[in-house]
Amino acid sequence: MTENVQEQVITFETALKVADTAVFTKTKRHLKNIEVAVLRGALLGQKYDKIAEECDYAPEYIKHDVGPKLWQILSASLGEKISKTNLMAVLAQRASEEFKIQDSSSFLPVSNPVQMSVVKAHSLIPKKLPDIESPVGLIPLDSALYVERPPVESRCYEEITRDGALIRIKAPSQMGKTSLMVRILAHAKQQNPDKVRTVALSLQRAERCIFNDLDKFLRWFCASITRKLQLPHRVEDYWSETFGSKSNCTAYFEDCLLPDINGVLVLALDQVDEVFLHPEIADDFFTLLRSWYEEAAYGDSGNPLWQNLRLIIVHSTEVYIPLDINKSPFNVGLAIELQTFTPAQVCNLAQRYGIHLSEGELLELMQLVNGHPYLIQQALYHLAQKDLTLKQLVQTAVTDAGIYSNHLHRHLRSLQEHPQLGAAYELAIASSTPVELEQTVAFKLHSMGLVKLQGNQVISSCELYREYFNQNAVLRGLKS
Repeated sequence: MTENVQEQVITFETALKVADTAVFTKTKRHLKNIEVAVLRGALLGQKYDKIAEECDYAPEYIKHDVGPKLWQILSASLGEKISKTNLMAVLAQRASEEFKIQDSSSFLPVSNPVQMSVVKAHSLIPKKLPDIESPVGLIPLDSALYVERPPVESRCYEEITRDGALIRIKAPSQMGKTSLMVRILAHAKQQNPDKVRTVALSLQRAERCIFNDLDKFLRWFCASITRKLQLPHRVEDYWSETFGSKSNCTAYFEDCLLPDINGVLVLALDQVDEVFLHPEIADDFFTLLRSWYEEAAYGDSGNPLWQNLRLIIVHSTEVYIPLDINKSPFNVGLAIELQTFTPAQVCNLAQRYGIHLSEGELLELMQLVNGHPYLIQQALYHLAQKDLTLKQLVQTAVTDAGIYSNHLHRHLRSLQEHPQLGAAYELAIASSTPVELEQTVAFKLHSMGLVKLQGNQVISSCELYREYFNQNAVLRGLKS
C-alpha cells in the first residue's frame, strides 16, 4: 500500500461503492441496509453497542451476527481478511486500484493523525442522493431506502428455511408488507438458487367473478402459479369431476407442481384480504392452506413433498370471517405484525436521504404522521429534493397544496363511497380517546391505515388524518 493512500480517508459514498461492488460481484446481491449501517459505524470507529444504539438494533444481533458475517463476506469478496481495524485502508487501496479515484471529492487528505476522527466524521455525512424516485409501492431489493424493523427480517429469514414453513404478515395498507415479502423470497432463493423456486401471487389479480365460485378460483390459482413457474399448463389434465375442487387442487400440487420443480416452492400470497370479502370460498380456501401446512408437519406419516412447500400469507386486516380454529391458517406458523417506524428508524432513514433532522424536527414529523412508513418516505423524499422546508410541509400537510393531497383525496373518496365507514370514522376522529365501533367496520378502517386498534376500540392513527378529516368541508363531504 502506498504512503499516499495510507494518508487518505475516502468518503463514505466511495467506501460503500467499493464494498458493495465487490460483494455483488462475488454473491450477486447488494449489501443489506443493516450491513451498510455497520459499515458506516465501523468506518467512524464506533463500537458495536454504539452502532446498535444509533440504528435501533439489539447489540447482540450486531455483535454476534451482522458484524462477523459482514467481515466474512467482505473478506471473501475483496480477497483478503477484513476487520474493523483495516477496513478503511483496504477500501481506500481498492478504490485507488479499481476505480482510479484520486480527486478531492472522493479522497480526503489527512495531515494530522489527531484530526483523523474529525475527517472521518465529515467524510461519512451522506451527500444528497441524486435522482431518487418517489417511493411509491414496493421498495426495490437494491434500494437503500428500505428500513428494517428488527427482529422482523431475521426471524422471517430463519423461518422460511424450515420445511413446510408458514409466515403470516399483517399490517395496514402502505406499511411495507409487500417490500418485506419480496425480501423473504429473495433470501429463500439466495440460500439455494438451484433448488428453490419462488412465486409471488397477488390475489388482486383475479377478476371479481372468479371469487364467486370455488372451482373457478382454485383453477385460476393453480394456473397462475403454473404460469409464474413457467411450466406447461396442465390444470385440466388433473381436474376430475369425480373429486371436489380442493382435492383436485391438492392433487395438482402433489402430482404436478411439486414433483416438476424437484425442490422447494416458496409461495407468497399477497392481498389475501380479497378472499375475506367472499365467504362463499373463504372457508374452503383457508382450510385447504391449513391442510397443506399440517401435511408437511406429519413428517413420515404424510406425503413428504409437502415439506417442500413454504407459504407466506400477506393481509391488511384482521380475519373478520368466521373460521374453525382447527382449520384456519391464521393461528399457526410465524405471525408478523408490522409496526410504524420508531424515531430512531426515521432518523436513520433521513440520513440515507442526506437529511439531518434536529430533535425538534423529528418530534414534529412524528407528531404529524406517527411514523407511518409511506407518509415518512414521502416527507423525506420531498425534503431531500428541497421542494419545501419541514415547516412548509407541516403547514400545508392537510391542504390541497400539500404533498399528501392525492393520498388524502383517495381516502376521502373511499369513505364517501362507503358511507358506513365514513360515519364510523367521523366518530373516531371526533373523540380524543378511543371509541368502540362495529368490529368489521373497525377492521376495515384499520386495513386502510386510518385507525389504530386498541383492544375492542379504535383511535385515529395520526394527526394528519385527524386534522384533514376534521375540517368542516371534508366532514360535509363525508356526509354527502
